[in-house]
Amino acid sequence: MANRLVAESSPYLRGHADDLIDWWPWGPRALAEARRRQLPVLLSVGYASCHWCHVMAQESFRDPQVAQFVNDNFVAIAVDREERPDVDQVFMNATQALTGQGGWPMTVFCTPDGEPFFAGTYFPSQARVGQPSFLQVCQTLARAWAERRDEVVESGAHIASQLADQASAADPAGDQTGEPPAADELLARALALVDPDNGGFGTAPKFPQPASLDALMVTGEPHQIGAVQLSLEHIVRGGIHDIVGGGFHRYAVDAAWAVPHFEKMLDDNALLLGTLTRAWRRTGPETGDLREHFELAIRGIVGWLSREMAITTDAGTAFASGQDADSLDADGQRVEGAFYLWTPHQVEAVFNRRDALFAQAVFHLTPKGTMPDHSSTLRLHGDPDPDRLKRILGELREVRARRPAPARDDKVVAGWNGLLADSLTSAAMVFGEPEWLTMARSVLDYLWSVHHFDTDHAARSSLAGVAGPAPAVLEDYAGFALGAARLAGATGDTELLDRAVTVLGRGVELFGADDGGFFDAQHDEALFTRARQLADEGGPSATSIMVTALQVVAGLTGNRDWADRARRAEPGLWQVLEQTPLASGWGLTQLAIDAQATAGMGRAQVAIVDPESRPMGLLARAVWRLAPEGTVAALGTPDAPGFGELFAQRHDIDGAPTAYICRDETCFDPVTDFTRLRDPLWRRVVRASLPADGRRKGTRPAHDHGPGDRAHGAPGHDHGPATDGMRVMSHVATDKPRFEWRTLRTAEFGFPGDQRDALVAAVLDGTKTATSEPLDGYRRHDLDPGDELGNYEVVVDSLNQPVALIRINSVATVPLADVDQAHAARDGRGFTTAAQWRTAHEEFWNSDDFRAKLGEPTLELGDDTPIVLLGFRTYRPGDVVAGHVVDFSDVPGA
Repeated sequence: MANRLVAESSPYLRGHADDLIDWWPWGPRALAEARRRQLPVLLSVGYASCHWCHVMAQESFRDPQVAQFVNDNFVAIAVDREERPDVDQVFMNATQALTGQGGWPMTVFCTPDGEPFFAGTYFPSQARVGQPSFLQVCQTLARAWAERRDEVVESGAHIASQLADQASAADPAGDQTGEPPAADELLARALALVDPDNGGFGTAPKFPQPASLDALMVTGEPHQIGAVQLSLEHIVRGGIHDIVGGGFHRYAVDAAWAVPHFEKMLDDNALLLGTLTRAWRRTGPETGDLREHFELAIRGIVGWLSREMAITTDAGTAFASGQDADSLDADGQRVEGAFYLWTPHQVEAVFNRRDALFAQAVFHLTPKGTMPDHSSTLRLHGDPDPDRLKRILGELREVRARRPAPARDDKVVAGWNGLLADSLTSAAMVFGEPEWLTMARSVLDYLWSVHHFDTDHAARSSLAGVAGPAPAVLEDYAGFALGAARLAGATGDTELLDRAVTVLGRGVELFGADDGGFFDAQHDEALFTRARQLADEGGPSATSIMVTALQVVAGLTGNRDWADRARRAEPGLWQVLEQTPLASGWGLTQLAIDAQATAGMGRAQVAIVDPESRPMGLLARAVWRLAPEGTVAALGTPDAPGFGELFAQRHDIDGAPTAYICRDETCFDPVTDFTRLRDPLWRRVVRASLPADGRRKGTRPAHDHGPGDRAHGAPGHDHGPATDGMRVMSHVATDKPRFEWRTLRTAEFGFPGDQRDALVAAVLDGTKTATSEPLDGYRRHDLDPGDELGNYEVVVDSLNQPVALIRINSVATVPLADVDQAHAARDGRGFTTAAQWRTAHEEFWNSDDFRAKLGEPTLELGDDTPIVLLGFRTYRPGDVVAGHVVDFSDVPGA
């Protein structure tokens, strides 16, 4: 007969409904029952995708002897830590205080008043060396309760009092009048904790810790960017990455990221989606295929979410909280990781011999394997052909889909979905994917309606479109507000901004503390203290999410009260950061952004005035790709309401989208040309950096193959003044001599207008790293393509204004038919196959305009037409080339 958990909304609790233990859900009624019976409480905390939670349930909770003893001697309470993070946090603090460690399943024994006196994690069904069985623990504690009850009660009261004092200290937010710690010193300390061989922080077990990686990307310091690239490359290539199905497992049990703990969680993947997007922005062409690997992982996360994690109702689509680590193997046994593991023999059964050998080499598949049964996780080796890799992964995904899948926890957690909406928005704008904006909006609509964020009684979680009983916590309010505000900025949706402001205000009211900080949850009479955790636990702390949301909403609305409220909460984060720089990744991120702002490089607001309000316009996307961390961007029509003074008296120029860029009380000239989005605002955004000492390991130089869209101008080409008077090109502040560029040949990409604008934008943001043109163009001018190697050229825009330098670093001549997908991928226009590239370029090269420019009116391209492929590196204003700085500020009109 099922116990009372059968009526709960949590799938994890429902999974214990058939246990033989007579579980109660958490709440006053359970503690009242313990007081009535004068029995101690057995509190078990876990979550659906926890492997050892399932093991302990199978071994002990469904054992008749164990269950009978527990039912006779304890009142048993089960808690889903994802549904009640406040209960989890309070008792995790107790477990760590009593044992020096923590984890799940968490097993805590309490007095009838809920005060803990003994704690642990997993207890086996049979005693081991140095570890008693679960039944032995229960028997010992029941005897202590019967024989030494007063001593046990006193111990529990003492522990509870200590924990309560810590949580409600007089000033946990710190000295509000003190100076913040030095961000550069904390970042240097964080950098020193990076594993120089495998990336990531510390040793095994290893968590990705994306929030701390975010902090290392704020300043653009080369060694910090290199450490992030090193870490994410190993994570993306490692077994922790489900390269077949997309998404990442929770953590690795080894230092090299080869063997994961196989559960897949929404919150981890939401955060990694954002971190990988930021890392992609900071990664340039000279890092080889690293950028492509990051994009593969980003698209993999979104694909996994869409295929396997979507929960759709009439209100919208949100995403399930996680997938189990365990599934059934070929023998019908429940085995951790069975769904994800492969052997060479299994791969040979899928492919022909050639493809099987390719897959075994690319994924490190060996007879020895990475697991005790000689099966293996898939770890990406080298830089295989993208088309072939995509095909191989697709076939493996089809075969794997026939295996028994891990169970999914269908519970929708509000805060995690809010963080996902934030990351989806950033990724959508960077990669030009409007469908991802739609996904983010659908998530927020679901939360607004199903989780009742439109009322004063929002719910933490839901199941099958029905809100659960647990109230929303600080993480939920902050996550929703952050996601809604970010998407409102990207789309110009003032309704979403209103919702963000409303939820943020409720969050401050419900969770704000007198000292300026925040509690993690509302008061619960059944808990002996109110949850408050400033340090990160797996993901960013709720307070650090709230501080971030407050800053974003302050930037979008112009309401400085929100920013002031954020600053009141920050000293508490400073305290934990001074203990260890990894204690609050987003706290350190905000501290570093503040330091940049003090130096005149952060906390900028960008109003993108577009009469047609196009989120995917070139100007809007350029802002999202190039802006420094801490920048808040909003899209709107002229004089758009809802964004405070951001759009007041701001209009487009001649019907073109126009960016108004401000920092503090200073605004710069409006910009209509997206290629001009650089100095002074963007100068120190590192788009393509590797440390000089080669810190980042594991990549090869890029094989540069690129598109045919460039024409040469003569050396010393006249760069006349801008005709619209609105283009901005600021002086580069440096003591280095200027690079002499006026005698260089010009590189003219495409024809002036939209075509050139798009190509130049791709050059500037690093997505375009190569170009190509028919060999006939060189022959006509009696030029040898090989002489191009090492040359510098000046890239000009549609107005013949210089915007960047490129240096040719590879040259090859191949027949048109041999241009491959790798070349197409580096074109900068999103081609995914060589066939797409060829169709577009044949149309361009066979056009009358191109034939006229080339002086070959009868030019016809065929499979054997020789094509010159040129790879290049881009240098932007402010970059240093051979000891000289790139600076075009003396160009008339600039």
